[in-house]
Amino acid sequence: MRRRGSLVIEFREVPSYLRATADAYDAVSVLYADLVRDSLDGLPLDRAVLAAFADLTRATAAAGPVAELGCGPGYVTAHLRELGLDAFGIDLSPAMIGLAREAYPGVRFEVGSMDALGQADGTLGGIVCWYSVIHAPPREIPSYFTEFRRVLAPGGTLLLAFFESEGGPVAAFDHKVTTAYRWPIDALAGLAGEAGFVEVGRMLREPLEGERYRRGHLLMRARDR
Repeated sequence: MRRRGSLVIEFREVPSYLRATADAYDAVSVLYADLVRDSLDGLPLDRAVLAAFADLTRATAAAGPVAELGCGPGYVTAHLRELGLDAFGIDLSPAMIGLAREAYPGVRFEVGSMDALGQADGTLGGIVCWYSVIHAPPREIPSYFTEFRRVLAPGGTLLLAFFESEGGPVAAFDHKVTTAYRWPIDALAGLAGEAGFVEVGRMLREPLEGERYRRGHLLMRARDR
């Protein structure tokens, strides 16, 4: 912490795993963006979950924009806007944010970390984490969910997409970019519940050709405080 006159400025030390994740995605940003740009076109169940999130968000009393946390090159953020949501994106990787801004110039994208968001308490109507909490060490996940609950308005919607462990425990695996974790869907839902979320629904999708693992999706609602 540094003091300038009456102004106190706090400096946050960025955890090493966040720096490593940002550097890894910076290094493959162009290749990754090309790979995922049209990926939703062939995933009807994934699109259905995003559409359900959009419907739930519009139907709740929670006012405020929707943040996609870990937005990468921005294709899901853009899809959320096509679904009628006031969506913006946040990502650790400056290179990814640069590509997102270039691809979708009318959309707001910010460099930032989902574990320490700059939004004020209760100002978001929804949060989407589309395969982005997968890189957080399991011990950090409860603090992530606490931060999500802080910035969501009561009744706000949270959507988590992740690799599911298919009945096994939380397990690290060799993600193509950097270390990631597969989660049992019940365990992830339980941690979100402890942070102040109520489950609305879930969807498990079996791996398609070229995919290794089952995909999990959780729709949650922020409880009143």
